[in-house]
Amino acid sequence: MQGAEILLQATVWSRLLKGLWVTVWIAVASVGFSIPVGLITGWLMTRKSVIVRGLMRVYLDFIRIMPQLALLFIVYYGFASAWNINFSALTASLLVFVLWGGAELGDLVRGALESIPRTQYESAYVLGLSSWQTFTKIILPQALRRVLPASVNLATRIVKTTSLLVLLGVVEVIKVGQQIIDANRFQYPSASLWIYGVIFFMYFIVCWPLSIVSRRLEKRWSHE
Repeated sequence: MQGAEILLQATVWSRLLKGLWVTVWIAVASVGFSIPVGLITGWLMTRKSVIVRGLMRVYLDFIRIMPQLALLFIVYYGFASAWNINFSALTASLLVFVLWGGAELGDLVRGALESIPRTQYESAYVLGLSSWQTFTKIILPQALRRVLPASVNLATRIVKTTSLLVLLGVVEVIKVGQQIIDANRFQYPSASLWIYGVIFFMYFIVCWPLSIVSRRLEKRWSHE
């Protein structure tokens, strides 16, 4: 089929796999740094202080309302022009994804913490546990168990959203695909269908197992 011959080039596959590695690395790093941010944010959202909860609500609403692409442009281009703060494309990407992932995870943690019955706290106090012991040994493990399926879904969303980084010049799998298509546009004018088709399956291979894990966790724990 016309244009499919480009997939017979070994360099095409090696370059796409290197680009996929960059995509996965950014996603994994973003998820990893989002976990502590989300846990702290979720915990702060449950505090009695109106000021603290108000600040966390502003943070969450701002991140949710603002499109990720706009956040990327603000951090990468806006900070440089307004305050001469020059982030690299990779640093700007990680910062935005961590802020976004931390906010989304924080709201999940808040909901999970608030869903724990009050009797759990009372039983822990009767057993003589301190507030910190109650939170770390009784409440937090139950909350994390409830939030894990949705957290896996969030990780899947982060993987897919890394495709926006091509607009900042990050050489991830989409950018590599564009470079391959541009370099072969005369020899293989219809190569874009095949290159983007391969990229589609690469994203599918990465995200599909996460979706399966999320569904199985949700199904298993919903019956316990």
